[in-house]
Amino acid sequence: MSKNGLVDAVTRALTRVVNPVTGKDVVAGGQVAGLTVDPAGKARFVFSLRRGDPGALVRRARAAAETVKGVTGVKVNVQLPQTPPAATPPDGSQPAPGSAPRKPGLQPGSVPAPTPKPGILAGVKRIVAVSSGKGGVGKSMVATNLAAYAASRGLAAGLMDADIYGPNIPVMFGEERRPAVTGEKGSEMIVPLESHGVRLMSLGFLLEREQPAIMRGPLIAGVLKQFMEQVAWGSLDLMIVDMPPGTGDAQLSLVQTVDLDGALMVTTPQKVATGDVRRGVKMFERVNTRVVGIVENMCGFRIPGTEDVVDLFGRGGGEELARELSVPFLGRIPLDLAVRKAGDEGRPTVLSDPGSAAGTSLADIGEKLLATLSGLPPRA
Repeated sequence: MSKNGLVDAVTRALTRVVNPVTGKDVVAGGQVAGLTVDPAGKARFVFSLRRGDPGALVRRARAAAETVKGVTGVKVNVQLPQTPPAATPPDGSQPAPGSAPRKPGLQPGSVPAPTPKPGILAGVKRIVAVSSGKGGVGKSMVATNLAAYAASRGLAAGLMDADIYGPNIPVMFGEERRPAVTGEKGSEMIVPLESHGVRLMSLGFLLEREQPAIMRGPLIAGVLKQFMEQVAWGSLDLMIVDMPPGTGDAQLSLVQTVDLDGALMVTTPQKVATGDVRRGVKMFERVNTRVVGIVENMCGFRIPGTEDVVDLFGRGGGEELARELSVPFLGRIPLDLAVRKAGDEGRPTVLSDPGSAAGTSLADIGEKLLATLSGLPPRA
């Protein structure tokens, strides 16, 4: 088929994708622009995602283009909705010239009260957020291994990757497939992937490998809402939520949407990390979320062939912080080559090398977490 013929064929395929909000197909609705097909058969186009559109619309458009014979690949550049102008106050008054626009509801320094919605994730018995004050402390590694350990104990486990800007869960589980979609039009549900006995959902499954997630706060909240409401998780004994670092939109969106059984904080021993984790603990306390424990990662490296241990990042900072804040200390994980190897190979350490120093520590932390959760009252 000629190049122009492929462009026409892809356009026809896209007309079969109907936006449930407008009732128009995405071509007639002006949401597709710049469609090209290169000589190798790779299609590219810009997709304008509008406010209120379901996130699955982009995936459906990509899938439709991929069905065209002769198309070898599809690249979609997503154009996100623009931030709306500031609302006029109810009394009709306008802000003074040069002053910052007023925002209804929130005032500087305020924290929205958590108001979880009933019925969301009703089939999940326990939900634990794994969080950190800063990046690079091994939070996703801990979340991955806790979920895998729970599954190895015979529990129905799930892992929701809420780290929208850095979705590493696909790599750590060795998954590159795209999730399937089930259900009638307008009520579709995403089917989570399953790997090593854990049901998984991550934005990394929906984006191209090199595509960044360029999103403002409201869109992050929308993605998390879709992961909680439009993913067919089924019945789970435990869901681990891998949070992004910090104390921002994702954390607030989560606690305002669903009842958490608790948050587990991951830190490295040095003060620059424990100081950020202290702020993270205080944030969860401000929104009435229990902190079930602190884990200290990267706390020592045994030099191969010797008995010498070098504390590259110090030692004891996480345990000291837990004692200071009266939070349970669940254990420390040493620097271990087994962790790096497991992450690169897509097989959690508790499964790939359970006898390693890190594997043993992670299993012990997992056992302590399960014991803590067993003593808590049922989720509302």
